[in-house]
Amino acid sequence: MRLAILLLLFFGSGVCGLIYQVLWLRLLALVFGVTVYAASTVLAAFMAGLATGSVIADRVVARVRRPLVVFGVAEILIGVSALITPVALDAATGLYARLYPLTGGSLPVLTAARLLTGFVVLLVPTILMGMTLPVLSASTLVRGSSFGRRVSALYAVNTAGAVTGAVLTGFYLIGAIGMQNSFLLGASINVAVGVVALVLAGRVDEMAPAASTLPETLSSRARPSWTPSPPVIAAVVGISGLVALALEIVWFRTLVQYLTATTYAFTTMLATVLAGIAIGGGLAARLLRTPRDWAAALSLIQMAASLLVLASAIFLGRTYEAGWRTGGEWQASAAAILPVAVLMGLAFPIALHLATAAERRDAPAVLARRVGRLYAVNVVGAILGALLGGFLLLPLLGARRALIVMGALYGASALLLVWGHPARPRLLGVAGVSAVAFGFLAVEVPDPFAAASARRHGQDLREFWREEGVQTAVSVHASQFRRSLYMDGLHQANDTPEMVRLHRIIGHLPMVLHPAPHEALVIGLGGGATPGAVSQYPGTSVQVVELSESVRKAASFFAHVNYDVLNQPNVRIRVDDGRNFLTLSGETFDVITADIIQPVHAGAGNLYSREYFSLVRDALEDNGLALQWIGHREPSQYALIMRTFLDVFPHATLWFDGNLMLGSIHPLHLDPATIRLKRANPVIAQALDDVGLTSWDVLASWYTAGPDAMRQFVGAGPLLTDDRPLVEYHRSLPRSDRPLDLSALRSDFSEVVQ
Repeated sequence: MRLAILLLLFFGSGVCGLIYQVLWLRLLALVFGVTVYAASTVLAAFMAGLATGSVIADRVVARVRRPLVVFGVAEILIGVSALITPVALDAATGLYARLYPLTGGSLPVLTAARLLTGFVVLLVPTILMGMTLPVLSASTLVRGSSFGRRVSALYAVNTAGAVTGAVLTGFYLIGAIGMQNSFLLGASINVAVGVVALVLAGRVDEMAPAASTLPETLSSRARPSWTPSPPVIAAVVGISGLVALALEIVWFRTLVQYLTATTYAFTTMLATVLAGIAIGGGLAARLLRTPRDWAAALSLIQMAASLLVLASAIFLGRTYEAGWRTGGEWQASAAAILPVAVLMGLAFPIALHLATAAERRDAPAVLARRVGRLYAVNVVGAILGALLGGFLLLPLLGARRALIVMGALYGASALLLVWGHPARPRLLGVAGVSAVAFGFLAVEVPDPFAAASARRHGQDLREFWREEGVQTAVSVHASQFRRSLYMDGLHQANDTPEMVRLHRIIGHLPMVLHPAPHEALVIGLGGGATPGAVSQYPGTSVQVVELSESVRKAASFFAHVNYDVLNQPNVRIRVDDGRNFLTLSGETFDVITADIIQPVHAGAGNLYSREYFSLVRDALEDNGLALQWIGHREPSQYALIMRTFLDVFPHATLWFDGNLMLGSIHPLHLDPATIRLKRANPVIAQALDDVGLTSWDVLASWYTAGPDAMRQFVGAGPLLTDDRPLVEYHRSLPRSDRPLDLSALRSDFSEVVQ
């Protein structure tokens, strides 16, 4: 009964851990940006704290000698410290903002600053989280002849809690109650877990020897027949951690070719990884009840994992291309991830069982040390895997070959176990068969881009350029009638007249309405049509901020519709996070506009919140203009975006059939002479003719509504904030079958004419 209570408590601890991880990654992205460099350093800081906590756990147990008390206090402190992290982040933001100009834009220096800041902010809660499993392994409720399966059970239920936390946070909490309330919920669960653990500690004699038929060592029934040396076990665990995180990155990059890259898709992928690990841990808890040659079993598990990495990718690619239902979020994630993830969850408890085979069951600190250090090795491997997967494997090898390399590493770890095993000849025979099978499978692994392209984009599009960059996978496709740009499988731009005209108007409208723009900022490059249009105004310096270097390269294939923007002398292109640039650069502009960015895509909510629009307003000169594409979308989403924009820009106006919002610090007053003066320049005149803006009357026809009509249309209601990015988490919004009706959203153009 007491063990069941302990398992339930550790389940709750796992729930909180993933609630915090999701919230921290999102919160820190607001400061550091959503570049892969920023995300990786935040993840590294998080894992470094876990590793540190797991290493020092034995020292804490040796001093306190009451593991359940340590666990209970740690859980309470995790809740309290996690609740403080948003406040700590506010302080860190100011420090980072002061460090930013001193870096001179140096990526290594910025990365170091992010790592240090993230580590300091997350230091206390992550160290405490890292302590929990090693500390509990020293409890009398866990120690004894059933140690291996009890630790496996702890590992399984904690990971099951993590699945629950990931799904709750990604699918419900952020959209329904917001980030701050999600922190409060997590902290409340942590404190409750801690209090119950302290009560349980009062009813358990932690000072007594662990119950066991053989108190000094494992019983002969459970003792492994042969145990690898500690360095070999550590190497296998480290390689497994490295491969697990590298695979997670490669899986995510691969699956967005099959799925729309929404926050729900990424939550599903993460939950599938964790669910597989939880299932594997649960299986280990049952299997470890019986004696086996666990070293041989672990080597076979690693061999099977190496084959399943490839077989799963083949299955997903073939079935998706054939039109099976593997195009769904859960189906695709289960097909590609779940089989290997189950083996991941099975392997670590078995390795832990082997590593602690010779330890005394009445030496809590010794057990905590061995469990903690092995867990730390696994986490350090995971840190390396996260860095290698994103920064080296994908850019250098691509997703397909990266999967093959990761599978091969699993096979190599199996050989480490086989080499010193007494039954080496027999196991080497199995390894040989596995290697041959691996070779056959490696040849059959499909290119995920090709496998997904035919079904998602049609047979008429032919890919002729691709780069799997650090930030994103970018490809350019062509057919007889058009050329298209895709980012992580999502259509971003094409060179059809309708698409080019819309993107150019997003650039032209604020430039035409502003009497004399000297400095302009464009967030997002895409195919380049928007900044290309802005570049056609002589005397204007154009700063473009684009998240992906690969997109910058791809824009060269659209030079025929973007005025060759990459080679325009008045254009500067910076590879950075747009919001991060606005936060830290201190620059101001006469015009700020942005490429079309769909707010429902993962991470895009950061560019539609009240806080983001406030950054845009603060970066405007006194007479500056900010243009924001809104697009025709579901009524609830349309109203949310417009209401939020109006809250920051109360003098906003609506243009181009309700697709474009124009923000200004002061009420907009237009002079008919403005467009005549602009058209007096032949370069500008030609660019305006290209989009049909040939006269004042055409401009008047583009006007949709003024601020009063806009406010009346959207009415009172919630705003989009960093705390509740409701459009990105759109499943929290009420569904509506009625289409967007803008017929009542009309104003007379004369209200903005001087």
